[in-house]
Amino acid sequence: MTTTARNTYWKLANLLLFAAVLLGFSSVAMAQSSLGRIYVVSHVDVIPKFAAETAKALLVYGEASRKDAGAVRIDVLVESGPNHFTLVELWESRAAYEAHVSQEHTRAFREKIHPWLGSPYDERLNTEVKP
Repeated sequence: MTTTARNTYWKLANLLLFAAVLLGFSSVAMAQSSLGRIYVVSHVDVIPKFAAETAKALLVYGEASRKDAGAVRIDVLVESGPNHFTLVELWESRAAYEAHVSQEHTRAFREKIHPWLGSPYDERLNTEVKP
């Protein structure tokens, strides 16, 4: 076997090992997310002239969302800049969160603020890191 062939073989073997490890971690993360609570952190950055309207819309959204089945906590936060907001949501399960997303008030909120966004709506789903 030539040196080039041996190097190619080892690169491919390492790539396959990395892929197997990555798939293993992904399946563990997916299993955990389907079994436990879901933390959703969303960053909402709007054009400054829409900051007041966005704050009002976020408060209405938060109030309505707290009534949804499976909602544990919904926090509406603002950074020092008045047009940078953060939503921190805690849901009992992924299913509860997905049901919430399909609610009319959630769809209406997202449609309402869409023209005001200064950057894309940044929503990230998280689970707790457990031993």
